[in-house]
Amino acid sequence: MALRNLIKQKTNLLGRGLGLGFNHRGLQTVSLPDLAYDYGALEPAISGEIMKIHHQKHHQAYITNYNKALEQLDDAINKGDASNVVKLQSAIKFNGGGHVNHSIFWKNLTPEGGGEPPKGSLGEAINAHFCSLEALVQKVNSEGAALQGSGWVWLALDKDAKKLVVETTTNQDPLVTKGPTLVPLLGIDVWEHAYYLQYKNVRPDYLKNIWKVINWKYASEVYEKECP
Repeated sequence: MALRNLIKQKTNLLGRGLGLGFNHRGLQTVSLPDLAYDYGALEPAISGEIMKIHHQKHHQAYITNYNKALEQLDDAINKGDASNVVKLQSAIKFNGGGHVNHSIFWKNLTPEGGGEPPKGSLGEAINAHFCSLEALVQKVNSEGAALQGSGWVWLALDKDAKKLVVETTTNQDPLVTKGPTLVPLLGIDVWEHAYYLQYKNVRPDYLKNIWKVINWKYASEVYEKECP
């Protein structure tokens, strides 16, 4: 019973604001969130073809596999199959993290006002912690380009330290795996599926151009909510 309650708590955390639903067995599942813009709206920074495949294929695959692993986990718990419960944790972390990360990523992009510098308290915090927006962009791009393999580069609020930090995570690890007090303000996907059709193997060009469609308004809203 304690394990079942723990799984439910983890699922609730994954699903907050991420499109929750319930399947025929009463398990709390997740679904693909709608985008607030058309697939081609971010061109030329990100092509419509990439956005469509990224959203409909890659993000949907994480959701499908997460929901499947969740159902298998429920079976394993009901059967008292401890070995399978442990085995399924990696699939839940990978696919659930893929859903969490991409749900943030879509909100971090916008065709309307994209790239407009952050104002207010977030803009002030960036100047205080990184000296300038340009310096922050350079740091994010440098760490994103240097990340080996696949992963994410983040601008985050460290609520304990009360400062902005740049972090990277590998594969589909969500930012919370680097620390429970880290709040993601901006996450950039540096998996090849996010850019390869357009930028080939030149990840730095992708990182340079994505700032033209960054939704600083959304990042500012999250920052002001978490750090009033």
